[in-house]
Amino acid sequence: MKHARRIAAILAFTLPALAHAHDMWILPSSTVLSGDQNWITVDGAVGNDKFYFNHAPLRLDGLDIVAPDGTAAQPENVTRGKLRSSFDLQLKQQGTYRVAVVNDGVFARWKEDGKPRRYFGKPDGLSAVPAGAQDLVIQQNVGRIETFVTAGKPTPVKPVGKGLELVAVTHPNDLYAGESATFQLQLDGKPAPGMTVNIVPGGSRYRDRLDEIKVTTGNDGSFSVKWPQAGMYWVEASAEDDKTTVPRAAKRHLSYAGTFEVLAQ
Repeated sequence: MKHARRIAAILAFTLPALAHAHDMWILPSSTVLSGDQNWITVDGAVGNDKFYFNHAPLRLDGLDIVAPDGTAAQPENVTRGKLRSSFDLQLKQQGTYRVAVVNDGVFARWKEDGKPRRYFGKPDGLSAVPAGAQDLVIQQNVGRIETFVTAGKPTPVKPVGKGLELVAVTHPNDLYAGESATFQLQLDGKPAPGMTVNIVPGGSRYRDRLDEIKVTTGNDGSFSVKWPQAGMYWVEASAEDDKTTVPRAAKRHLSYAGTFEVLAQ
């Protein structure tokens, strides 16, 4: 069973088809804090119910935490259980932290002596694929799973400029029920127009419907959403193109999943 969960978690982070079947997310214990030297705990998991641990832990290999001054912040007490991964983070600086798990890997499938073979992992592992592999298909997968946490006064969050990402026009830690917020989707640092963004409030396990909100980005990649109620929200988008950076890869699949807390008025 332990081995099965491990494989499920790896596949969920790597394969587009399974990413739709099992969503991925990280969940901070708090998103807005006051005072100095605060601590938060962040959980990561893969599952069908938003922010409910019922399937597999999220791999934290690509954990990337950016402090308000742009330097890398280090997690503590990193653990991986059967249903979730977690770590602690001390907010030593005042301002906004970007907490993300970033994936840039590949998935390959081929036949060897008539038998199907697969590889998923880092691009350098493609050396395991035979030179004469039959029916070889290689896909690059670039994913970002993130959240934002602010200690004290919010500070601007600098775009990464790689892959599919959300750029905050409205600050991600200044969201309130009944108010509208505006964001922009960017693809490799450029506006991503005409993309579908799925927004799902947490707690779907206790509702008889998903209550999903779907919006489409404009010509400048921007979109707006009016938050119907307070709580945690999961914001997701995906894209596919042929701008790969991996030799022999025909396609690049890009995914984004963000966790945002909407506060009561």
